[in-house]
Amino acid sequence: MSTSLPAVLAAQAAEVTSPRSTAFLLITAVLAIALLLVLIIKVRLHAFYSLVIVSLLTALAAGIPIGELVDVLVAGFGGTLGTVALLVGFGAVLGRIIETSGGAQVLADTLVSRFGEKRAPLALSVASLLYGFPIFLDAAFVVMLPIIYTVARRLGGSLLLYALPSAGAFLMMHALVPPHPGPVAASEILGADVGLTLVVGLLVGLPTWYVAGYRLALVLARRTPSFPVPELLGTPSSDQPRPRFGVVLLLLLLPLVLIFCGTASDTAVTSYGADEDNPLIEALQLVGATPVALLITSVLALLLLVVRPNRGKVGSRLEDLVDDALAPVCSIILITGAGGMFGRVLTTTGIGGALADGLDAAGLPLILAGFVIAVALRVAQGSATVAGTTAAGLLAPAVAAAPELSALQLACITVAITAGAISFSHVNDSGFWLVGRFLGLDTATTLRTWSVIATAIGFMAFGLVWVLYAIVS
Repeated sequence: MSTSLPAVLAAQAAEVTSPRSTAFLLITAVLAIALLLVLIIKVRLHAFYSLVIVSLLTALAAGIPIGELVDVLVAGFGGTLGTVALLVGFGAVLGRIIETSGGAQVLADTLVSRFGEKRAPLALSVASLLYGFPIFLDAAFVVMLPIIYTVARRLGGSLLLYALPSAGAFLMMHALVPPHPGPVAASEILGADVGLTLVVGLLVGLPTWYVAGYRLALVLARRTPSFPVPELLGTPSSDQPRPRFGVVLLLLLLPLVLIFCGTASDTAVTSYGADEDNPLIEALQLVGATPVALLITSVLALLLLVVRPNRGKVGSRLEDLVDDALAPVCSIILITGAGGMFGRVLTTTGIGGALADGLDAAGLPLILAGFVIAVALRVAQGSATVAGTTAAGLLAPAVAAAPELSALQLACITVAITAGAISFSHVNDSGFWLVGRFLGLDTATTLRTWSVIATAIGFMAFGLVWVLYAIVS
């Protein structure tokens, strides 16, 4: 990873082909986002069409050559779908199996009985906190959805009361804690110790989760009009017995274990010099890839929760179940890909780089400069991972020139960058559309809830890590 990241950054820089001035590009970005919001919120044009149209117009206005235009759009769309489509597809199938088999009801009953009905949002948030440690936000959230849906149906009230605290936990883990890609990439670029970054991330992340990811989520959920539970994952079937709690728990923990094994094997190669051609290492890296882990788990779920209870007499049930799971999420996948297209256009025009260069030259303290640059990049192009990685690359020369930064200070700067990179999630962020659509939210409500939680997590985490940085300096 350490050798590929600079190449990625160089490739991103090489893609900037716009001949426009910095001021023109910044104005174009503001107008593009405003037009997108008008089309979606006021005109009520479907988000997929809105994103594609605005991406095309933005690229033309920014001066991207016609010959490169389609390639830029397709690269942004396909690059996002290459990751998201498999995760959402396999995750949706797994979620529908757990939901329709009654497995989600079993888990919901267990959680509610252990924590009590009044603490059900806390139970879901804690479960998401643990589940989100090794698994990326998109995959983890989709797999947790059937449990969230079932608890909301059983206890009543707004879906957001149960979904937002869970989303807040996933956001914090994805933003601040290795082995998620943003913190790992920023650590390697800045030369920070990944283990110490993990400690600092948890140290500031846990109070951040409780205040901004859980408590604030409850406040926002109660202030937002009630939203019903979508039928995206179906309803429990009544013609077969419910599965045992242990079986359902196995299916939820299996992708976590597989992905953790893949992460451990990568760490063994990069940090401890293990032979990457070792068959065991290769096997762990294969099954630990998130799409493969979800594929294995969803196939096992079909066997344990569909084939086995029906004694193998399933007929066309397997095919119908997968079709029913994939059909409702096709729109979500397309919107997510279009969000990636819009982000790619903003990146390719050089808007993010122009913002970062200006802030880098402002003479801010290192930890504040890293945070502000990451925020600017996040607003400009959408991806938290790209924002954190690029901000770390831009800050790396200044960090290298700084007099004798300690390992703890480097870890604090790394966490500050990743905190900035999770803030201000909005319409150019694929996660914004993924979560909003799975919860059945309109764009304005997603901005008032998901975006506010993401920003609060980013700013609170930065405030805490800056205090820690000041103490150890």
